[in-house]
Amino acid sequence: MSEPGGVAPGAEAAAATDRRQLTEVAAAVLLRGHFGELAAAEFLLAQRPPGKVYAGYWEFPGGKVEPGETAQQALRRELQEELGITVDRVWPWICREFTYPHARVRLRFFRVSSWRGEIVPIEHSGFAWLKVGDAPGVAPILPANGPILRALELPPLYAVSNAEENGPAAELARFEKALAQGLRLLQVRDKTLPAAQRERFAGQLMALARPCRQACVLINDDPQLARRVAAQGVHLSSTRLWQVDRRPDFDCVAASCHNAADLARAAQLGVDFAVLGPVLPTPTHPEAAGIGWAAFSHLVERSPLPVYALGGLQPGMLELARGHGSHGVALMRGWR
Repeated sequence: MSEPGGVAPGAEAAAATDRRQLTEVAAAVLLRGHFGELAAAEFLLAQRPPGKVYAGYWEFPGGKVEPGETAQQALRRELQEELGITVDRVWPWICREFTYPHARVRLRFFRVSSWRGEIVPIEHSGFAWLKVGDAPGVAPILPANGPILRALELPPLYAVSNAEENGPAAELARFEKALAQGLRLLQVRDKTLPAAQRERFAGQLMALARPCRQACVLINDDPQLARRVAAQGVHLSSTRLWQVDRRPDFDCVAASCHNAADLARAAQLGVDFAVLGPVLPTPTHPEAAGIGWAAFSHLVERSPLPVYALGGLQPGMLELARGHGSHGVALMRGWR
């Protein structure tokens, strides 16, 4: 990779005032195994060779975008040159900016799940496959990769509760079945339920989710309730996103976004992921026509956060969403 993805603490903030020319870099997150199933997914890191900046450090392979190239074209070329493979399937993902003593870089990360050829470390000292969610088995890793490794742990499906329509008992049965089938990221929404009923529902859902390895339950807009039921985190509405002055103190924090300003605010607070929509018309917001996939792609193109598409979607649209830069899909009605 011609520009490393590492950065000293505080470097992202410094990038905002650094007036040096920004270098565009494409980085590949190669994935194998049962991508989307955390228990089986693996990703590749490559080791920088002697003579390069950060020699010996491990990174996601890739390199500088040359004049006249798109980031995706650069990615395909770099993977051929560095690893000897031809990419078949690539999804745009996260974009992060960093600054160094010698350069400013904008790293565009792409997830690559299919390629042809045998991986060979042509321009690296070696490579290693690491399991998503495990402590890395190689060191040192470029320090900027922390947010990328954390984002990789997010599953492709984010299920939102709909006990208001289905009734709490039916909704709990739906979640129980889905958890048994591998669902791992859940949100308790249902903001119009009476407070006592909503808390009872949230507690019962936590009881179902607690035995499931890696299950994460977020409570919409109520940190006190989240603490009382021992949920892993909170999901901020787009309104609450602008009311808080710092990231809530939970292991996982998400936010609902509807526009570029919301996404920028979510990134500023340092939430773990965002949900953007509605992409298509939805019964939850009948007054909104949906922003459409083109606008969604444009809005997430430079997001430093993984973003889920929301609104009028079905599980079968996951590949479509990924192709437009989404981490996955957030569903309230169609997840089971």
